[in-house]
Amino acid sequence: MPRISVTSEVWPLRGAFKISRGAKTEAHVVNVTLTDGEFTGYGECVPYARYGETVEKVIADIEAQADALSRGMTRKELQDAMKAGAARNAVDCAYWDLEAKRFGRRAWELAERKAPEGLITAETLSLDTPDAMREAARKAASAPLLKLKLNGETVLESVRAVREGAPTSRLIVDANEAWSIELLEDIGAELDALGVEMIEQPLPAGQDDGLLDLDCPVLLCADESIHTVADIPRLAQLYDMINIKLDKTGGLTGALELADAAAKVGMQIMVGCMVGTSLAMAPAMIVAADARIVDLDGPLWMAKDRENGLAFDKGVMGLPDRALWG
Repeated sequence: MPRISVTSEVWPLRGAFKISRGAKTEAHVVNVTLTDGEFTGYGECVPYARYGETVEKVIADIEAQADALSRGMTRKELQDAMKAGAARNAVDCAYWDLEAKRFGRRAWELAERKAPEGLITAETLSLDTPDAMREAARKAASAPLLKLKLNGETVLESVRAVREGAPTSRLIVDANEAWSIELLEDIGAELDALGVEMIEQPLPAGQDDGLLDLDCPVLLCADESIHTVADIPRLAQLYDMINIKLDKTGGLTGALELADAAAKVGMQIMVGCMVGTSLAMAPAMIVAADARIVDLDGPLWMAKDRENGLAFDKGVMGLPDRALWG
């Protein structure tokens, strides 16, 4: 029966990561270790204040499952024992890693999914002035896909500046709930003309019903609005895509279920992440193998990543090392 241990870590970032809700210079993560005496599985999650999570609450939620795990609670039973969120994510991913090691197979083989080979991740440009974003784009111009963090101000100026700095990169933008329906209506066509392929969460979650009657030339992707399969029926009427994050779905198990549910109603998927280390990205890569857009550049924001971390080559992600996860 697996024994669980939980720790928290702080990972400095290489610079300030700014979005419309604020900035951070460190990644606060929670690690889970599951061991059966012979094999050990690892998982990482990032508690997110937007959803009322803290490091302390997440650790307490995980530790509350220690007795049940020691009595043999299965990964399937875990889905009912814990609610979707960061805490369950860390335990679920540690379970997948433990199972992969027990069976001597890769986690994607156990999930009956294709190997996540050759994934191209977006590289994120932090929210800043248009001039600063132009300069950041110049430095990242070799990236095949750039993601722009925006707020409700100087939107077009920022996108134009990035396009000048990186004329050949594909572009997606993330408003993090900062726009109004009027702003989206006004700028959609010009964003399309600038080559923006997707707009992520333009309106606040729960206040996005106005998208139902909107004819936007750019793909719209739900992020803060989507957590679990239960959200799909409503969002399928409003968005073209959903952004699947394991910290929201409560792990790889829930993420795979959500991806399948989205596909059944014709929605495309994006796979994203909180700012974390390679240990948090590796499980998400399994879902990302079938995604239209991949945004798993968390390790690129680290001042220093974990040992045996993922390799990135001009946006292309290498397969996770067995010593890292899965």
